[in-house]
Amino acid sequence: MPPSDPSPTDTLTAASGGTVEFPDNRLLIDLCGPYDANLTQIEKSLGVQIIRRGNQLAVMGEPPAQTDAVRVLHALYARLESGRAVEPGDVDRELRMGPFDEVASPEDGDQLEMPIGNRVEIQTRKKRVEPRTDAQKAYVQSLFEHELAFGIGPAGTGKTYLAVAVGVSMFLSGQVDKIILSRPAVEAGERLGFLPGDMKDKVDPYMQPLYDALGDFLPGKQLARLIEEKQIEIAPLAFMRGRTLSNAFVVLDEAQNATSMQMKMFLTRLGEGSRMVITGDRTQIDLPRGTASGLADAERLLRTIPKISFNYFTSKDVVRHPLVAAIIEAYEADPPAT
Repeated sequence: MPPSDPSPTDTLTAASGGTVEFPDNRLLIDLCGPYDANLTQIEKSLGVQIIRRGNQLAVMGEPPAQTDAVRVLHALYARLESGRAVEPGDVDRELRMGPFDEVASPEDGDQLEMPIGNRVEIQTRKKRVEPRTDAQKAYVQSLFEHELAFGIGPAGTGKTYLAVAVGVSMFLSGQVDKIILSRPAVEAGERLGFLPGDMKDKVDPYMQPLYDALGDFLPGKQLARLIEEKQIEIAPLAFMRGRTLSNAFVVLDEAQNATSMQMKMFLTRLGEGSRMVITGDRTQIDLPRGTASGLADAERLLRTIPKISFNYFTSKDVVRHPLVAAIIEAYEADPPAT
């Protein structure tokens, strides 16, 4: 019985000792990045050396790292062949995660791309969003599959960003009629009244991270129109009282700063046709001493309900500057003073 055909990566690695040939020099230039920045990123991450010779890249290093580097180079080149750009975030994602199956492009620019094989992509008006870690991928899949999902972990792990991306995609594809984003304005406390302007002016600084995320996915004029027409709402948690949120994608950000009563109030707003995402970081509670966090209570009380998804992130899932992960790890390693 003849042996099965090896994959292209296996063939190139075995036949040429880690030398990979790329037929299109223009795409190879984009693959290497400005001043070979993408190659440098791969070298530092995997501990290999990559040398360019014409339209070939020679990868030198120990076999496991060499094989990984060849796989990453092939994946990035395939991305360029499909007409997509390669940015530092794309290199980071391929380094963090294993091989993917290809995803067919959506028929129009507004459709949410469901997971196919091992890849998950979210399409918005301005960009495609792809998880960079296994935990992020599982989180996005849970947003597809569950009406109520929690994302819990440190800053910089994409909890809110990915939730807003999924919400925008579901809105654009007609799966929900509106997007509602909320945060507790607990940082303001009694100082809220000292800020200039009306209530919107006082509260908006605390909502700014939500505006920033939306601005990444929707053109400015469209975003402004949708907010004016109340199809996108950004409001403090207290403004949710008494409402029933139907046919909406609802995100509660910074949920560790909600009290137990506020969390119960918010969770019971869930209406027909809606999805709700709760995000928070248990290490950044700003509530007054002695006040229990509603996020911790929700974990304890709701963990055994099958239709509710809990997704957890660690410093390994931080996708901001590498120093952010190091800072988080340093604080986690140092027990708080008693």
